[in-house]
Amino acid sequence: MIGKFATALTLLILIALLGAQGFAQDAPPAQPTTAPPPAQQPTDQSAQPPAQQPAAQQPAAQQPGTQQPDTGQEPAEEVPVSRRRAKPKNYKNWTFDAGIGANLDSGATRTFVREGGIGATAGVARNANRILGLRADFIFENLPLRNSVLQNAPATGYNNNLYAITLDPIINIPASKTWGGYVFAGPGFYHRQGSLSGDTTVPGSSCTPFWIWWGACEGVSIPINGDFLKSNQNSWGYNLGAGVTRKMPSGVELYLEFRLMHGKNANVTTDVRPITLGVRW
Repeated sequence: MIGKFATALTLLILIALLGAQGFAQDAPPAQPTTAPPPAQQPTDQSAQPPAQQPAAQQPAAQQPGTQQPDTGQEPAEEVPVSRRRAKPKNYKNWTFDAGIGANLDSGATRTFVREGGIGATAGVARNANRILGLRADFIFENLPLRNSVLQNAPATGYNNNLYAITLDPIINIPASKTWGGYVFAGPGFYHRQGSLSGDTTVPGSSCTPFWIWWGACEGVSIPINGDFLKSNQNSWGYNLGAGVTRKMPSGVELYLEFRLMHGKNANVTTDVRPITLGVRW
């Protein structure tokens, strides 16, 4: 009896062991269903890229923001203002000149006055633009009498000068950054003043061409009354000329100018051709 019981107990233990072993062998196939982590990792990884994509797209979304300053800066450039600034003024409103030189006489003046008298000029110009301007000059010219005139007068000494004021439209011709030229023409007022010393001419003597030019004669003879040894002649006339300029590094211009001046009062004329070397600034 006890042996049967032991045999039955042994069979039960074997059955239990076999069942446990079979259960253990059946459990591994069920592990795929109980392994969510591997299945969740793809889902987590697939979910992460959408979350990262907006972050990657943020720079693209910021690009319009970065472009806005560029579009906003375009009106700030103010192109019309820069164009106006790109046109600097290339001339001065006022220019001044001063020079010295000598004169070449002509006409009736050449008959009584020798060449080489010292002259000087000073002027100012108001410029409308780089080309056109209006120039006014004060001119002094010494008019030395010829020795033959002093012998025929007769006189031992003299003083004879010309004072002139001219007003001329001027045209400047810029040839290059360094060289230029100009031409001018306009009216002029001329005052010739002189005196003789040591003269032995007798009042009432007949007029000669010199005394007529000197302004002492109003008729056919030298007037008895009055100081005919002094000359004061006023006349209106014209002047014209041209010059060449050379611009220096300092901005001052050197100029060489030739001018023709003509004045007339009744039958008395005054003709002078001064050559002047000076500066403009």
